[in-house]
Amino acid sequence: MKRADPGHRVAPKLEQHVSLRCRRLRCAFVDAEMWFALALGLVEQDTQLPSGVKRPRVSVAARPLLEAPGEAMESASPSPSRWFRALRRTVVESRKPSTSSICEEVLRKSRNALSSGKTRTLEFRIAQLEAIFQMLENNANQFVEALHKDLRRPRFETLLSEITTVKNEARYAINNLEKWMQPEYMQKSMTSLLDIGFVQSEPVGVVLIISSWTFPIQQSLVPLIGAIAAGNCVILKPSDASSNAAELMNTLLPKCLDNECYHVICCGQADMMELLEHRFDHIFFTGDRTTGKMVAQAAAKHLTPVSLHLGGKNPCYVDKDCDIAMAAKKIAWSRFVNAGQCPLAPEYVLCHANVQDKFVEALRSCVEEFYGKNPQESPHFGRMVNVEHYKHVKELLSSGKVAFGGQTEERDKYIAPTVLMGVQESDPIMQRDTLGPILPVLRVENLEEAIEFINRKDRPLATYVYSNNSQVISEIMSKTSSGSFCSSDSLIQSMCISLPRNGIGNSGVGAYGGKYSFDTFSHKRSFLLRNTAIECVTYLRYPPYLDKNLNLMLWASSLSRKKEGWCQII
Repeated sequence: MKRADPGHRVAPKLEQHVSLRCRRLRCAFVDAEMWFALALGLVEQDTQLPSGVKRPRVSVAARPLLEAPGEAMESASPSPSRWFRALRRTVVESRKPSTSSICEEVLRKSRNALSSGKTRTLEFRIAQLEAIFQMLENNANQFVEALHKDLRRPRFETLLSEITTVKNEARYAINNLEKWMQPEYMQKSMTSLLDIGFVQSEPVGVVLIISSWTFPIQQSLVPLIGAIAAGNCVILKPSDASSNAAELMNTLLPKCLDNECYHVICCGQADMMELLEHRFDHIFFTGDRTTGKMVAQAAAKHLTPVSLHLGGKNPCYVDKDCDIAMAAKKIAWSRFVNAGQCPLAPEYVLCHANVQDKFVEALRSCVEEFYGKNPQESPHFGRMVNVEHYKHVKELLSSGKVAFGGQTEERDKYIAPTVLMGVQESDPIMQRDTLGPILPVLRVENLEEAIEFINRKDRPLATYVYSNNSQVISEIMSKTSSGSFCSSDSLIQSMCISLPRNGIGNSGVGAYGGKYSFDTFSHKRSFLLRNTAIECVTYLRYPPYLDKNLNLMLWASSLSRKKEGWCQII
């Protein structure tokens, strides 16, 4: 039997038959596509159908199943399998629960848990705080990796500024919580000598915490620790800009905390506004002023109290009488840590004219010492969080004149540590929060000019001064206003757990950290347990109002001039 020649073609008649069958099969698939598209509401019902295809009967409820009719058909290729995959994806996405519906469910769970009283016991609160401590202890490397992906942040910075800081906060709360929960007894007056009066800290209810991307672990977990310590239920919304850190918290926190009381919702800003449509008992927000105003407006609809920790143009005064080398090293570190994305860092320097050139050269030496001649190659220098923020910071480089630095690369989201000189007060960098590795150095002739400049701006998160003259430090302390103040260093005040972290005016409202977090998330409820034995005196307050009774009460109120009101009878 002769073997078929590999080059031998199929008989023309058979080839035509196969081709015809393939065309018919393909037409059948196309007809099926059109039928399903009509049935699902993907195309208009008056669309012309191929001959032989019956128009489907579609109920009003079934049309359309998708939010964007026609979208899947437009994006799909003629391949039936690819079309059905696109259709399935669209249907699945349309069936995902909305942020609002998720929030309703977790709010219901949280309020039920709160009503049960389980969060009020000391043992429960300490168990949750211990769980957070252990989560950080056991997963430190995962947090380091997540923040390296988000911000290219060095391991050293993450462990110091995030993990260790939060662990210290948790341990401090655990060690002091029993004392914080004790009632505070009142100072007595004549009318309450036999009574018992005290103030008891109670949970405010369900707290919403919205955190920022600059230090996502710290800014999420430090207020969370305070809210748990105060006995509240919490919904945490981490920033989607630091998506890897947010996803890690979304994975780990439900494993270590009570799932009825504490929830994580990951969403963008548009979905965040859906969250804010719901009523919470306290909202804690960290972020920019524009979003902070939106949060405050949304909270006002429900009369919900808010804590806002925003930003500000933090000034730093460098006096002619100071250790320039030391000042430059501390300022350079605080400005360029986390690639400048630190809301509490110095935003600009007011440098005395006599030492400006020397100070700028000292800054240049410090940057080279920290990051080498090319900071882009240094493993110790981070990157902008995303391209959008990179572009925002890059625009600010047009202000003044670059003393050193200024290199950028969009693909790497890299902006070099940069010092600007010749900056005017009206320049863009002096009007907006930088949150980047750019430091303007402005020249002032004396201390009075520096104080006047600072007071023309909105009150910032922090004010810094470097001087060996205690009178200079006292002048700036007493004649300026800010959330915090630090002399001879920068940022370190935020690491003192017994000092509050707070803003004032446009830089924020409310305090947190340590005991201040506990107080922020507590309702101070007053109690008076009255003793009826003193009724023999208090009868004077009842009608009919007689002059002799009034005179007796006024006389009693004036008995002690040193403690006015101590003897008041009511």
